[in-house]
Amino acid sequence: MSGMELFEIEEEGRMSREEAAKRLHALADSLERHNEIEFVRDGIRTRVAVPDKVEVEVELEVGDESSIEIEISW
Repeated sequence: MSGMELFEIEEEGRMSREEAAKRLHALADSLERHNEIEFVRDGIRTRVAVPDKVEVEVELEVGDESSIEIEISW
């Protein structure tokens, strides 16, 4: 990372399917319109620029506990 210190925000919580969809829509809109993502935690706003080309990984697990993971990296 060329001398850059790792900054990490991780969130986990329970919400309705509709609330989860709303959060995904907001993230997608931010990527498309502003070329960045934004997080607010403890009153501190963090913006991260996202380049034009990214790597996308989608993982689906179906079983007793199913999940979908979407990872975007650059």
